[in-house]
Amino acid sequence: MADLLTIENLGNLLMLCFLQAVLGFDNLLYISIESQRAPVAKQASVRRWGIIVAVALRVVLLFVMIRLIDAMAEPFVVLDWTGVITGGINFATCVFVIGGIFIMYTAVKEIGHMLTIHNLDTDVEQKSGKSAMQVVVMIVIMNLIFSFDSVLSALAITDVFPILAAAILLSGLAMLLLADGVTKFLESNRMYEVLGLFILLIVGVVLIGEAGQAAAHAMHDDTLALRLFGYEVIPMSKTTFYFSVLVLVAVEIIQSGYTRKLNAERRTGAKH
Repeated sequence: MADLLTIENLGNLLMLCFLQAVLGFDNLLYISIESQRAPVAKQASVRRWGIIVAVALRVVLLFVMIRLIDAMAEPFVVLDWTGVITGGINFATCVFVIGGIFIMYTAVKEIGHMLTIHNLDTDVEQKSGKSAMQVVVMIVIMNLIFSFDSVLSALAITDVFPILAAAILLSGLAMLLLADGVTKFLESNRMYEVLGLFILLIVGVVLIGEAGQAAAHAMHDDTLALRLFGYEVIPMSKTTFYFSVLVLVAVEIIQSGYTRKLNAERRTGAKH
């Protein structure tokens, strides 16, 4: 135990907690939006159990990855269709591609649903939606997909399992504390749910971009990077991602304020 309580390990723990908080934002957003697909009376319970089960499985995933990281890193297919697609595909590549496509599909489907419903309050409050168990399963699955990049990033900082597990548990506790608040905010400010869905759409693009370099990074071999029609698939940097999110949030805030101002002026004009 004394070996764990070193300055280096404590510093790594603080860095990992910060990393989990930054990378966990999109995860928390997905949980808040997806939980609203469950029956209203069970939404809080769905969020709580979804996060608890997902965090427990994330610790298991971390343990497995530490033991099998070399086997998972080895590309099981190396594509060589010159001029069309080249590069290596490993387990991480598949996870990022499948997860990215699914998240983009979910976001587009929910945006389409918003455009086709006739009565927002009625549809939201009375729709059958998914069962609580279905939503919990989806939250757990997507939490594992979201956690893949954070687990890989964490392993780049340290391979001390107790430190890694402590950071994951602390991030899970933070999600438990914040999930209800984020959901209530979205419920009382419904326009921000659209913003959240567009952020998820960007997250899907980010994950697909990460797939392009997964095998190359794992094997430290740039020739394994995926190339489509001669162009290398380059992941979006975290800086670009969060800048894009900040721009979307700023646009939504300004647009909302401008809309309220226009409505106030119209009401004033109507009275006169």
